[in-house]
Amino acid sequence: MATSSPYRMLPIDRRVDLVAHDLKSSKEARDGYIQRMVSRKGGFRPVTLRSWPVDKLAREIVRLNMETPQDELGLLQTLYVEREPDLQIAFLDGAGVAHSNGQIPEDLATPFADPARVRRAAEQLIAQRGDAARHYLRTIAYYNGEAWPNLLDMLDERDGPTTTP
Repeated sequence: MATSSPYRMLPIDRRVDLVAHDLKSSKEARDGYIQRMVSRKGGFRPVTLRSWPVDKLAREIVRLNMETPQDELGLLQTLYVEREPDLQIAFLDGAGVAHSNGQIPEDLATPFADPARVRRAAEQLIAQRGDAARHYLRTIAYYNGEAWPNLLDMLDERDGPTTTP
């Protein structure tokens, strides 16, 4: 069994919403997705895709799994830092990590907190926010595990590893 990325574990509607947000906020992202779609055999012409409404284009991008790993990371950062920072803020506060509205200073050395603080903050967040907290925590463990010592081990111990068939 392969481990699924945290982005791919999101419901399809959530992924479509994040891609639509990306398309609306970045001409470069829109152009990149369109270029990838055009390069597929049997794909569309660029002029056709540029004429589509954002929501239709986002649905097609998600349906075709056109998001790259780099796109996935950016979309999850958008979700947890820009659009819904409350989970990140609560976790960082619980772990005693300096931040500004959920944004960690670029020069902050890793690990951001010791394993005991990470565990305590994670357990508290899960108790308060359930599955949403689990997804957030798996996301930061997946993409930046070295910054959060033993977080993935704690989550696997608690809930079992997250895999896809």
